[in-house]
Amino acid sequence: MSSHSPITREWFDQVMVLNYAPAAIIPVRGEGSRLWDQEGRDYIDFAGGIAVTGLGHAHPQLLAALTEQAQKLWHVSNVLTNEPALKLARRLCDLTFAERVFFANSGAEANEAALKLARKYASDHFGADKHEIIAFTQSFHGRTLFTVTVGGQPKYTQGFEPLPPGVTHVPFNDLDAFATVISDRTCAVIVEPVQGEGGVTCATPEFLQGLRELCDRHQALLIFDEVQCGNGRSGHLYAYMAYGVTPDILATAKGLGGGFPISAMLTTTAIAESLNVGSHGTTYGGNPLGCAVANAVLDLISDPELLAGVQRKHEVFMAGLRRINEQFHLFRELRGMGLLLGCELIETWRGRSREFIKAALDEGLLVLVAGPDVIRLAPSLIIPDELIEEGLQRLERAIARLLSPTAA
Repeated sequence: MSSHSPITREWFDQVMVLNYAPAAIIPVRGEGSRLWDQEGRDYIDFAGGIAVTGLGHAHPQLLAALTEQAQKLWHVSNVLTNEPALKLARRLCDLTFAERVFFANSGAEANEAALKLARKYASDHFGADKHEIIAFTQSFHGRTLFTVTVGGQPKYTQGFEPLPPGVTHVPFNDLDAFATVISDRTCAVIVEPVQGEGGVTCATPEFLQGLRELCDRHQALLIFDEVQCGNGRSGHLYAYMAYGVTPDILATAKGLGGGFPISAMLTTTAIAESLNVGSHGTTYGGNPLGCAVANAVLDLISDPELLAGVQRKHEVFMAGLRRINEQFHLFRELRGMGLLLGCELIETWRGRSREFIKAALDEGLLVLVAGPDVIRLAPSLIIPDELIEEGLQRLERAIARLLSPTAA
């Protein structure tokens, strides 16, 4: 097929590695919480590019930051530093517990850096025996071989063995199970305050507090993976702030760039010292373009008014989803924090969450799944209330069509 012929969805099956199964439509333009496809049909975006476009599509402040920086400097590598990276790092330190920042390009890389740092720190201070990592079932930390091993979902590691050793998994929110496994050989514990891919399940305050106390007792580092629940998504700048539990290392990505690939690992000065010159790196991490956009994102998402808006919109969504459930009795549980929401399907619909993506798309709505049993919503943090209502109406129509006896 000529590269000059019209671009269609069929091209994907002909030229791409088929590790994804994208929808039949191809979006070509976005504005705010709406997208338009090649045919000009509009969609309300409740997916947010999997919790990435936290300020919607084509936000004027992000657009201005990108184009201004694009005319100055794109890339210098880490042989040099640059102003946007230094400004972003300084602000992240000012706004969080952190004293040191490492920039990368994706959540997996931020988690990889966090896990490597934890191992290096333990090696430096306690010796080679202290290398074990504890993570939780149904967790997700990325797709590198190390992070996919640490993630608690075996379906993502099948066929990629042998896996890096020294990783143990225990049930999420089960402090007793965790207490029996942690030891003086544990170098790090990694946890998502809100499990995203695993079903949108929030940690209990007691669980995170217990992890903190047991990590302190065994001199293990506590890593929070806030790739998905960070950057205002929870209604707090970072979810650890909502819990009042401070980690030693925090990994963040997704919403940090509002759609531009950037991630960060945040930690303290004492711990950061273990990543000495040459011990870890990345070619693109902390590039001027990404950091300029992330600075503009941070301007907006650190605003207390915006964060209060996220918590208010959470209630608007939950009220609407409860109304839908009163009509259809489809959801076993509605859960989540801020604008990361999970709708767990009842027993008779278990394993069929993907059918709702297709049904919603047919009604002009983008939604996500979080495993086979949960519909996930991760819209823009500033989605207007009227679009929430219109999107919920489209979801209602999609559900009605899927549940009707005549549905194929």
